[in-house]
Amino acid sequence: MYQALSQFPKRWIFHRQDPKVQPEDLAQIHYLTESKAEQIWRDYISQEHLHPEHFTEQDWPNKTLEGLEMNKVQWEKVWDSEVAELPVEVLSHCGHWGEDTKVYFCCHNELIFELNWGVFKRTWKAFLFLDNGPILIGKKKKQAVQFHSNGWATLLMRNS
Repeated sequence: MYQALSQFPKRWIFHRQDPKVQPEDLAQIHYLTESKAEQIWRDYISQEHLHPEHFTEQDWPNKTLEGLEMNKVQWEKVWDSEVAELPVEVLSHCGHWGEDTKVYFCCHNELIFELNWGVFKRTWKAFLFLDNGPILIGKKKKQAVQFHSNGWATLLMRNS
């Protein structure tokens, strides 16, 4: 289910001084095996496309949300600042998630991290070195966030 974080080719993102990931948080970041990642991807993201760059307008992450006033959020300005917290719009969108809610940071069908929401909130800046469309989803939650390399994030709602 998990493989050693030392096996992750870009593990340096978690060992930088800025942003600093504390050892107790690092211990709670789980790098999924390819087979487990593929299962999570199929169950939560897509059964047809292996990477966010391949999504079409029929895929749920690309569908326009009705009833969501604003679904685009600028993340890069906060990421570049001294502010440690996620952008307020992301926190509000995922606001009812408990600190222990299991979340998946899904880069593509073979690269997914599992951790809890509290740890992600403290370590999000490290994760966003991987900004080519990853989707953050909460287990058994409808809310999701996709981070784009242009510095924007899309607030999403899953179908199921």
